Amino acid sequence: MQPMEIKKGVYWVGAVDWGLRNFHGYSTERGSTYNAYLIVDEKIALVDTVKHYLFPEMLERIRSIVDPSRIDVIISNHVEMDHSGSLPKILKICPKAQIITSVNGEKGLKKHYDTTGWNIRAVNSGDQISLGGHTPTFVHTQMVHWPDSMVTYIPEKELLLSNDAFGQHVASTQKFEDELGWDIAKEEAAKYYANIVLPYGQQVNKALDVLSTLKIDMIAPSHGIIWRSNIKELLALYRKWANNATTRRSVVVYDSMWGSTAAMAGAIVEAFDLKGIPAKPMDLKTVHISDVMAEVLEAEFICVGSPTLNNGMLPTVAGFLSYMKGLAPKNRRGLAFGSYGWGGQSLGLIEEQLKSCGMNTFESVKHQYVPDTAALAVMTERVKEMLDD
Repeated sequence: MQPMEIKKGVYWVGAVDWGLRNFHGYSTERGSTYNAYLIVDEKIALVDTVKHYLFPEMLERIRSIVDPSRIDVIISNHVEMDHSGSLPKILKICPKAQIITSVNGEKGLKKHYDTTGWNIRAVNSGDQISLGGHTPTFVHTQMVHWPDSMVTYIPEKELLLSNDAFGQHVASTQKFEDELGWDIAKEEAAKYYANIVLPYGQQVNKALDVLSTLKIDMIAPSHGIIWRSNIKELLALYRKWANNATTRRSVVVYDSMWGSTAAMAGAIVEAFDLKGIPAKPMDLKTVHISDVMAEVLEAEFICVGSPTLNNGMLPTVAGFLSYMKGLAPKNRRGLAFGSYGWGGQSLGLIEEQLKSCGMNTFESVKHQYVPDTAALAVMTERVKEMLDD
């Protein structure tokens, strides 16, 4: 792939990770990209780098535009190694380049790399530099989603280089969301937010307040495609997600040993359907927890089921609940359900975990051994009655 000029004098020079299928626990069926941007002016600036093993790709794209040794400035919006991993390598080619980063970014770089001889300048929110015709301006976005996070805004181009904000894990030769398709771009942006940004709603709101004062014609994140046609819709979604706003729908997530808990999940889905509330069953044997979280993002009702195993719940369910708790969804209603043989401890443990996520919970639904058709009908009616409250 060739570099792409996304605005006059501003080029995408990143790398595409076609084979990536797991991003520290997040399933990435569509792969990903690590976006780096080159600004060619009186001074030349590189904004972020790529994962270390994709450095040759980035370097060749830069070389097709300018001699990389001419890079004057490297802007490090974020220390995480999918963005900074090639920084030591590019500095061997342009050793005099000044590194611009946040105050926490400077601390982070020094903890990740041997920065001896590096020319690092820490900037505050609102600081800017001049490259000639471009004046990159920096806005700290702490905890969206790391303490060092910042974004770079190019006012002359109304271009926001947004770091991890507004990103998605997508590998594509198409570079813009109106080429890839809004539906896919929105789906992947939602999954990205649900699995990476969701715990930081308060910080996202603060960042959105600042960004709302800027004229933005294009948003170029560090992962995935670039936004140019649906910016208003994207910002509205981020505001909705940051406020933990939900829609009246349900996620029914479960695992089952002998099919009894799975049958109960079906009865619960039926109850929501009869109340006119969309419900989606998600079996943890076949559905990845990061895909479940993409559904949790906007769902009001979170139903979690497991049989009892060794006085506890199935490991898949325990893992999901631990994962969801860390992502801290708010303003949801929870329901624990499951079958059991004698002890039935899984129900109490699931309910406890749902409450620890801050959810208001319904009374648990349980059944000993195998529910027949009549028992499942009773469950459906019981859940319907709960939804009337």
